[in-house]
Amino acid sequence: MTLAIMQPYFLPYIGYLQLMDTVDKFVLYDDVAFINRGWINRNRLLVNGQEYMFTIPLKDASQNKRINEIGFGDDAKWRSKLLRTVEQSYRKAPFYATVFPLTEKMVNFAPDTIAEFIRYSFTVLNPYLGITTELVPTSTAYGNEHLKAQERIVDICHREKATRYINPIGGQELYSKPRFAQEGIELFFMQSRATPYPQLMRTGENSFVPWLSVLDVLMNTDPAQIRQMLTDFELV
Repeated sequence: MTLAIMQPYFLPYIGYLQLMDTVDKFVLYDDVAFINRGWINRNRLLVNGQEYMFTIPLKDASQNKRINEIGFGDDAKWRSKLLRTVEQSYRKAPFYATVFPLTEKMVNFAPDTIAEFIRYSFTVLNPYLGITTELVPTSTAYGNEHLKAQERIVDICHREKATRYINPIGGQELYSKPRFAQEGIELFFMQSRATPYPQLMRTGENSFVPWLSVLDVLMNTDPAQIRQMLTDFELV
């Protein structure tokens, strides 16, 4: 059993989905503190060929609250605004006709919390990408909130009977291979590669903008090519 654990991000960059696709079970770490100005409720698109940050408004979002406790803000028009931005920016993209209805389905879903919203988005997104990995929210499964940092990750691995744990490369400062090995768990770090693909209104040398929301990839790239992109990484 190979496991990964990540906070829930809405329409994340492709490296997040590479990780999800690679493991047997993907745990959505939704009962930990919300991170202000993180990637939970915002991401980057291309608008008129330039980077643009969209943000989903949240209500009383604070690092003193858990992700699964945070609802949406009072701006009821944000869904239509976001969809209008996507429509205007990507309507000439080659896969717009297929991807925009999926985007509408994800954006128009209206649960109580941002955690539920993001979890639902993966039920729409993953079948299109051919990702079949089981998703489990920590808030519904483990009851081990008293454990912190690395020790909680190790505990979840044991509960899932995982013998391999994969984390994005940034986790090298947080997690110790010898500590995981003591518990009978192989620890790997994923180094994603920024595979170039055609982007609207971006031409010429050094014009490619990497690590945008996967929505930019979906609008511009054939699903078969995306499947190849999902394997473009190295485990270290």
